[in-house]
Amino acid sequence: MSHSFHLKDTGRIRLCGHRGNSLVAPENTLAAIRAAHAEGATSVEIDTVLSADRQIVVLHDLLLDRTTDGKGAARAKTLAEIKALDAGSWFDPRFAGERIPTLAEAIQLAHELDMVIEVEIKEKVDLEAYYSALALVLADEADRGRVMMISFDHTSLKEVKSRIPGLRTGGIVHERFSDPVAVARMSDLDELCIDLDVFDPSHAEALHAAGISIRCHAYKPRTWEMAGQAGLDWDRRLPEWLRSGLIDTLSGDDVRWLADFVGKSTGTPFPPTGHRQG
Repeated sequence: MSHSFHLKDTGRIRLCGHRGNSLVAPENTLAAIRAAHAEGATSVEIDTVLSADRQIVVLHDLLLDRTTDGKGAARAKTLAEIKALDAGSWFDPRFAGERIPTLAEAIQLAHELDMVIEVEIKEKVDLEAYYSALALVLADEADRGRVMMISFDHTSLKEVKSRIPGLRTGGIVHERFSDPVAVARMSDLDELCIDLDVFDPSHAEALHAAGISIRCHAYKPRTWEMAGQAGLDWDRRLPEWLRSGLIDTLSGDDVRWLADFVGKSTGTPFPPTGHRQG
């Protein structure tokens, strides 16, 4: 079964926890995914790189230093060595012992929680090995049905999509383009992942007309406050775009804040039950 990333199919905006619910749990961990689900998210964005033994692990950086008690490049460590690291204590002692998950483990949890996953390719050194490893992880159609592979590198997305039948891909963009539909079609993308700062409603309409879904990234509450002080007026514009159905998925670092914002904007609450089906 393939799970849709389109509002027209789901009937409800997907809330997406950026690196999981990364303001309340250590980013890119199973704890962060569970925390996102508990606040009403039906989607999470995670980042992935390769280990020394060519296993795909969920990690934002190429180095282990920032989010674990390890040092050096992930690609220099085997999966067993990476699994031995503490990926939670840096965030809060309550998460001591939290481990770096594999992509396969994250997908399994997505099945259990009935979520979809936007999987960013952060691998930079050996994309060939990454593509081969990804084909193995996503060999089951049920797993592919919950995944959208995303990247800033649209060329890599076109390549990996050509190798894995049924794979969906989303290109990340931090700029406006004169013809976003052409940008998406050039790399055979199913989605554009657009930062709120460059979101254009007329472009969104064109993308939807072309059958391309839209994930809009809305940052974190502090960034939002700073944008308001700068006069960007997101408080007025984003609710209009949400009510108009221009955004299929809204992502951010604080899922409860996102849920409250979308609920107030659309009149559709997202209760933090932790058990709502997505």
